[in-house]
Amino acid sequence: MKKESIIVITKYLLDFMFFSGILITISLPWSVRWVANYFQYEVFANQYNEVVIIYFILGLLALAIVNELRKMFRTVLKDDCFVTDNVVSLQRMGTYSFMIAAVCLVRTLLYLTVAMLVLVLVFVIAGLFSKVLAFVFDKAITYKLENDLTI
Repeated sequence: MKKESIIVITKYLLDFMFFSGILITISLPWSVRWVANYFQYEVFANQYNEVVIIYFILGLLALAIVNELRKMFRTVLKDDCFVTDNVVSLQRMGTYSFMIAAVCLVRTLLYLTVAMLVLVLVFVIAGLFSKVLAFVFDKAITYKLENDLTI
């Protein structure tokens, strides 16, 4: 597979994730009720409002992360990745990841699942990774600017 094909596929995948994520987040009041009835999850039925609010917040934070990825991907398409906007996006993505981990911990108060604890760990690691990568990008930008001035 060519490099250009991967870039195009990734762009469309990010766009699909963003717009379908909007639809899924908006549909939560109906989809949570459907899941509660269809699968007979008592937690969803008994704590309907709490579940909708928690998943709505998680949906918004996930959309924020995907939107930051889409912003960063625009710089990839322009072949200019090492810009300050990407450092800001990586910092934000790290913050959003930590917020998702915190909301997932709050969700465990409603009902505890191993999967949710795994998600907490995954988003803490993703948050740390994003913050560290932001520092790496910041240093790369500094070196790039120094090289540009040298030439």
